[in-house]
Amino acid sequence: AFLGPPEVSISSCLNCISVTVKLPISHFRKNEKLLSLIDIYKELDYGITLKTLDGEHKRPREKTTEEIFNTVIEELYPNRNYCVSVMVTASLNKHSIPSAWKCITADSVAQQDYHTVGIAGAICFSLMLAGALKCMHAGGYILQKKSLPHTLV
Repeated sequence: AFLGPPEVSISSCLNCISVTVKLPISHFRKNEKLLSLIDIYKELDYGITLKTLDGEHKRPREKTTEEIFNTVIEELYPNRNYCVSVMVTASLNKHSIPSAWKCITADSVAQQDYHTVGIAGAICFSLMLAGALKCMHAGGYILQKKSLPHTLV
């Protein structure tokens, strides 16, 4: 029997990709109950292949005892496209079908930083402008109160 493919969903984080994996369902039944792969094998191995512009990189295999689990692939380059495929195998069953490729762009600090700098810059500029207007007003350059001629007083 072949294992797989697992269900994979990915989301991007800061210089990383978060990968959520749901193990494939098994077709084994015990007392009419559909058994999970964890029920059968207790522990499974999974391997993640990361595809980038410069080729495919197989990451070290890891073990899971959970039906749905999450792992994070870190130290990625920001603003680059990455594709992920997950393969699940068991100690007694090496036949598996990998998941379909899922692709995403890793987030970068820069986008958030520019946003923050933009807001800070706008606030700074507003304060400077307000300060300049206040000085000009105090100096009597704008909004001068004309004194009334004595005859009208």
